[in-house]
Amino acid sequence: MRSSLPGGQVSPPTLDTVGLVDQSLGNTGTSSPAPAMEEGPVDPWALPQLKDTGQSWKELSVAGRVRRVLLGFLKACGLLGSLYLFICSLDILSSAFQLLGSKVAGDIFKDNVVLSNPVAGLVIGVLVTVLVQSSSTSSSIVVSMVASNLLHVRESVPIIMGVNVGTSITSTLVSMAQSGDRDEFRRAFGGSAVHGIFNWLTVLILLPLETAVAPLERLSELALQAVSLQPGTQAPDILKVLTQPLTHLIVQLDADAIANSATHNATNSSLIKHWCGAREPTIPGNSSDCGTATSGPCPETNGSTTGEQLPCHHLFSGTALSDLAVGLILLAGSLLVLCSCLVLIVKLLNSVLRGRIAQAVRTVINADFPFPFGWLSGYLAILVGAGMTFVLQSSSVFTAAIVPLMGVGVISLERAYPLLLGSNIGTTTTALLAALASPPKMLSSALQVAFIHFFFNVAGILLWYVVPVLRLPIPLAKHFGDLTARYRWVAVAYLLLSFLLLPLATFGLSLAGPAVLAGVAGPVAALLLLVALINVLQRRRPAWLPRALRSWAWLPRWLRSLEPWDRLVGRCCPCRACNPPPAAAKEAHCYENPEVLASQRL
Repeated sequence: MRSSLPGGQVSPPTLDTVGLVDQSLGNTGTSSPAPAMEEGPVDPWALPQLKDTGQSWKELSVAGRVRRVLLGFLKACGLLGSLYLFICSLDILSSAFQLLGSKVAGDIFKDNVVLSNPVAGLVIGVLVTVLVQSSSTSSSIVVSMVASNLLHVRESVPIIMGVNVGTSITSTLVSMAQSGDRDEFRRAFGGSAVHGIFNWLTVLILLPLETAVAPLERLSELALQAVSLQPGTQAPDILKVLTQPLTHLIVQLDADAIANSATHNATNSSLIKHWCGAREPTIPGNSSDCGTATSGPCPETNGSTTGEQLPCHHLFSGTALSDLAVGLILLAGSLLVLCSCLVLIVKLLNSVLRGRIAQAVRTVINADFPFPFGWLSGYLAILVGAGMTFVLQSSSVFTAAIVPLMGVGVISLERAYPLLLGSNIGTTTTALLAALASPPKMLSSALQVAFIHFFFNVAGILLWYVVPVLRLPIPLAKHFGDLTARYRWVAVAYLLLSFLLLPLATFGLSLAGPAVLAGVAGPVAALLLLVALINVLQRRRPAWLPRALRSWAWLPRWLRSLEPWDRLVGRCCPCRACNPPPAAAKEAHCYENPEVLASQRL
């Protein structure tokens, strides 16, 4: 069975040995041959077969058919209701983060000395977007500062890049709700990671280029000179029209408070809106509808006459609680509703998308044009993603809806990638329309910032999508998804490091000065690039390396493997979310290691 090697070593068994073990087990009647091992390794990223285990429509009686129709109608209503509550909970979550971090965000933006550093501006954009959970709010802060001459356009470009990176945290948070199933979590987290990896790779290329020659600033100036636009009205927000009847009953915030805090016009008043309008005063001797009767406005009154303020009608109107307390209450409640709705949506999707229905949905979403026009399918997906984001007026909602569909196996990673890129374009068109609603004195600044955001995402698509070989975010996201499926705590570590700890550390170093930031970040970045280069050469060209660098066996185990860290996390957090179920871990270990499969008695 095994051949001896010099030194007493035993060679690992080949696939033929594994087949003999399966055959012997099948002859003894203890187990049947494993078809997966006979067909070769199974691709964990392949879309699963959602088989319909129920009876076919022809086999059902009349009562059974009626029951199935009613059950399908109830599932559809439950799916739509859960999706509506899911979107509303995202809105409330954004309001909670604004209450908790808006004053901090305003204080961060006030330090113009720090903003002059491009790296510091980038991490400030990330931190502020994470704090307020809204790229539109962060962009409006930048527009207000540029229009108020508190920030130059060149200094705003890194902040816009950081805003684009920070908005991908929502899809990452949503993917965490599917950590109960290893395969679903692999696909969902990979789909959320591909969005963040695309944004980070684009920043790594364009930030040094922008610092050197400022291409985005120049393109935005040319675009601003080429168009002649006049201030218009705010574009209709379809999603807000649907969600405001519920969210405005819970809380309402003052939309200008955060921007005022950044432009040195801040007050100590609460962000919670307590007054939602004023009743027009009635002039003695005139009718209350004088505007209608005279076909014009009411006559002017002196400044002493004021209208009666109308209170808002929401849950926290007139409350004595502080913004921090209200934010914590809303954060806990919105996260509870968000996770509950997401789990319910995933369960309903798994129940509905089976058999022919699942095949039909997959065929429509993942379909390609016939040869030789198959390459156009991805660009059509980009347009679909941009259009859907424009209709929803929110990239966070669109990406948060894509991630659960990836987890249940309806959308492949290769098709979700262009959809997410289109979502980036769609949110910039929303910013362009919002800029048109700006006051005349702020119109040019708002449009230039919106153009910078648009050209940044277009440049990212040109870099990481047009050439198929350069679509690096897809293999990187797959590798990351495999890693998080095996070590689920890596997802939490990625979330904290990418969106909180590293930006905070960089921001702290930037406060000490550019020399300190370059002295610390430069060697760390060089070391990471060197390690990545050695890893690539170890896999593809090991002969090019010295003998000592052809493997990392000489390093301590905790520096070259996650196993010691996994055991440590397992002791500190013995929960299912941090560790895979024992059966799944044993199955993965057997299928990934033929030697273990051949030596174990299955």
